[in-house]
Amino acid sequence: MKTIGFIGLGLIGGSIAKTIRKFHPDYHILAYAKHKETLAAALSCNAIDAVLEEKDERYRTCDYIFLCAPVEYNIEYLKYLKDMISDGCIITDAGSVKGPIHKAVEELGMEHCFIGGHPMAGSEQSGFEHSSDHLLENAYYILTPGGEVPLEKLTEFSELIDSLGSIPMVLTAEEHDFITAGVSHLPHIIASSLVNLVNKLDNEAEYMKTIAAGGFRDITRIASSSPVMWEQICMENHENISTVLDEYIRMLIQIRCSIDNQEADNLYDMFARSRDYRDSIDATSSGLINKTYVLYIDIVDEAGGIATIATILAMESISIKNIGIIHNREFEQGVLKIEFYEEGAMQKGCALLKKRNYIVYER
Repeated sequence: MKTIGFIGLGLIGGSIAKTIRKFHPDYHILAYAKHKETLAAALSCNAIDAVLEEKDERYRTCDYIFLCAPVEYNIEYLKYLKDMISDGCIITDAGSVKGPIHKAVEELGMEHCFIGGHPMAGSEQSGFEHSSDHLLENAYYILTPGGEVPLEKLTEFSELIDSLGSIPMVLTAEEHDFITAGVSHLPHIIASSLVNLVNKLDNEAEYMKTIAAGGFRDITRIASSSPVMWEQICMENHENISTVLDEYIRMLIQIRCSIDNQEADNLYDMFARSRDYRDSIDATSSGLINKTYVLYIDIVDEAGGIATIATILAMESISIKNIGIIHNREFEQGVLKIEFYEEGAMQKGCALLKKRNYIVYER
């Protein structure tokens, strides 16, 4: 049995705690959070066993301590924990930027007991109420160990992360911050700036807002994320974000020149390369974008349509992960979207529905 301590129980901290409870029900989980309502909710759903005070002697009993508060708060807590933890304890965090906390760890002489962590999972929602015991499933969990962490401790912690259904990957803090600047931080900036652009260009009747269809909503969904968190990320990882922004701006200028000069070949090449690379991401079995098994069925949006198809699939014991109506046909040809848990179920469902004369499109 292990004892796990948490400082902060938001979306990520809460999800890690719930996942540990799911896979290791015998572990003793302790937590401190700024808001008492959060701790009460965590206790009531059995995500944690006991509540810690902001400064608490029980941190000495922990095998692992997860710092899941904002970076500045985590760094302050490091100073307190330095002389509090037991010799074998490992401290980790869950922040999106690793540079600042690793710098603090080095200055405090805590490189032997710190393993940076970043689960590459999340939501546009925030707070413990949106946490879940499956948020980490099949997600890469980046580990950035301090330079003096014993190999056996790193291996133990990596095995813990693996047991939670995540995919541990060891990187340096510098590698992590540059990679996430490109695949996580820049996309949030682009999504937010695109939403602000449409807001600026729209007229008083808000026609752009009214007809914004699937493609626009899909690529701007993450713009609904916490502005406080993303302000902090931009401040903490500003050098790497600036570097990837420079490259992105250069690409945008090249695209504008191709459009202005009507360079059809260049434009085609750009769209073809992006399509091929994006499709290669979907083709992998795991990663930041999980492989999905989706069918689109061209049906009339009317009462009973979904129920009929769901019944057809259920009669053949085909499990559905998600199902719903798409209220526009801007991109997808079918108005009903069905997501399956596995490829075999998708293929069986496709054949079954085609046999019933439904028009089916595979993703």
